[in-house]
Amino acid sequence: MAEARRKVNQSPKRVFINDVNLYASKYIAKLLSECVLGALGDDEEEEEEEEEVMSEQSRAAAFQVVGTVSEQLNEDRKYVLEDYFHPDREQLLGKLMECDVVIYNISQHAEQVEEAFWAVTALHKEIDNFSGPKMFILVSTVMTWACSKPVDPDNLEFPFTDEMFWSRRAHPNFRKHIDLEKKVVKMGKTDRAKFCTYVVASGLQYGMGEQVFHYFYKKSWLGQDDEIPVFGEGKNIIPTIHINDLARVVQNVIRHQPRPYYLLAVDSSNNTMEEIVKSVSSTLGPGQIQNKPFEEAFLIKDSSVMEIDSWGVNLCMEAVFIRNLFSINWLCESGLVTNIELVVEEYRQTRGLLPIRLCVLGPPAVGKSTISKQLCEHYKLHHITLKDTISETIGLLENVVKIADISADADADSIAEAQELLNSLKSSTAENEDLSENHLKVMKNKLKSNPCRNQGFVLDDFPESYEQAKELFGDEEHDGASHNSSYNMSLNPEFVLCLDASDSFLTERAINLPEGQAPENFSERLARYRKSKREEEVVVHYFVEQDIMPLCLEITSSDEPDSSLLMRKVLNIVGQPRNYGPSIQEVEEEERRKTEERMRREAQERAEEEQREAEEARFRAARWEEWTERLEKERKREEEELEAQSAPMRAYLMEHFMPTLVQGLTECCRAKPQDPVDFLAEYLIKNSPLDYSD
Repeated sequence: MAEARRKVNQSPKRVFINDVNLYASKYIAKLLSECVLGALGDDEEEEEEEEEVMSEQSRAAAFQVVGTVSEQLNEDRKYVLEDYFHPDREQLLGKLMECDVVIYNISQHAEQVEEAFWAVTALHKEIDNFSGPKMFILVSTVMTWACSKPVDPDNLEFPFTDEMFWSRRAHPNFRKHIDLEKKVVKMGKTDRAKFCTYVVASGLQYGMGEQVFHYFYKKSWLGQDDEIPVFGEGKNIIPTIHINDLARVVQNVIRHQPRPYYLLAVDSSNNTMEEIVKSVSSTLGPGQIQNKPFEEAFLIKDSSVMEIDSWGVNLCMEAVFIRNLFSINWLCESGLVTNIELVVEEYRQTRGLLPIRLCVLGPPAVGKSTISKQLCEHYKLHHITLKDTISETIGLLENVVKIADISADADADSIAEAQELLNSLKSSTAENEDLSENHLKVMKNKLKSNPCRNQGFVLDDFPESYEQAKELFGDEEHDGASHNSSYNMSLNPEFVLCLDASDSFLTERAINLPEGQAPENFSERLARYRKSKREEEVVVHYFVEQDIMPLCLEITSSDEPDSSLLMRKVLNIVGQPRNYGPSIQEVEEEERRKTEERMRREAQERAEEEQREAEEARFRAARWEEWTERLEKERKREEEELEAQSAPMRAYLMEHFMPTLVQGLTECCRAKPQDPVDFLAEYLIKNSPLDYSD
């Protein structure tokens, strides 16, 4: 008991992890931050004894996690006590000296290698200044084994084990990684009591949202292609480990401080690349795969060269040390393929890729299809109607039967079943109340398809009755159970939207709809709908029994503002989309496209402006020249008119006035009178050719 109390009262270890906001480092940090002092033992009796002496106050964290972050985020990192954004080397060394354990993860990005090399070297130089023993753990990658020669050339599946680390050969792009591994091992041999070092060679990590295999998950989830690519032959064996299992390995290394300093961290699966992609495609996507040349992988924008290199590794490995030295509570010991359902659910939950399932009900002509299409467009959902689903299924069955007729290898029972289903779908009426069991089965299979399970769906105007809802959403495995237990949660509509309007409004709207869009047999369908609303069990009651409260909205206007208000109400209830936003590359590409478009538009506008100004200048010059020419012509015309008008006057003056005036001026000049004007006036009067004596 005293020993148990001693363990409870021990102080937590301070652990440094680099790039703690990134995939692998983040989940290692999360697991370590959740460990509790006194609850790390493997012996169940020891743990029970410790629990008896541990009070609520003593349940402190076993590890205080600190670390660097590569970017400042708004994310609340509760699993980290302190984080440092781009500290300089001197500051970082001070932080490392304060820690009991230093973990450097270089399995994700090649840029991490240089800093890890500096960190282990700097710590080794300060070994005499340590306040206590320190541990350095390098989380590396099995890519440092990628070019290793097989132990048994005749048996390529003979596994590599931890003891063979001395003969490992790295992939050409991972030579810096293996150099760092050797450096870390060497630094730990100086004084293991003060500074012990470990290398944990991690398999390709999966789980909790994915990183290395994310391309295949996203490709399958989006469902844009009929086949998911497998680059290369796909027969290469991929050593893998779930990210939480890797975190448990690191935790056990810290706790046990094993004697071996090089540990392989891989699960026991040894799946091939083809098996991995096939399982992902079958669970999330179309289920089909297609082999492509490995070189085409380098054309993928969303995957790094380091990840693509990892897809081509071919290593059969066995983690002997961690199985013999530790008692790890494995999450996915048997590997990715065996645990694909668990891993896919983690992928959906971690990335928030949860389906949105809606059901839109209401009378005919109320606008169900319009709002259903708007919701599908906004949330990127699948629009499901009874008519389209039946037509699609009939087309597929006809193709199956047609292919079977020309194929000698076709299964007779399967073809007979397909033909029977095809005949059943074709012979039944289109009215919902007369639907056969096969119609409901087809609708149920549509809702259970991967596209609907991934993105979700909007079920338009179906089901119409309580029994149809019970059959469509019920779980075949619990037919005899109660309502709640028999409800198939994977088909469960999260939101039920019930539209309604007055009969007069619906009738007027149906009359005004364009030809071809008006509902057939409108009056009969409306009467049947109103009658069904008065029944004891209606479809809405089924959803209420399942604790799904319908959103009832009254339609009063067909105007656009009213429709927009209705849509906003629905969006407020449903919330934000739960699908992939644009990737960083797509955002950058979109920004680049917008920038180029803006520059092109601005250049075009400038060119048009310059052309417009040039045309205006030419127009002004032409107008100026025209005006100048007209002005010159007008001036000449006026001069000619003045000349013509002044000719008689000049003749008269030259004949009667100018001779006397000239004589007067001459006499004035000769006499030089004191007042020339009076002298000239008197002279002109005296010598005028006109006689003024009268």
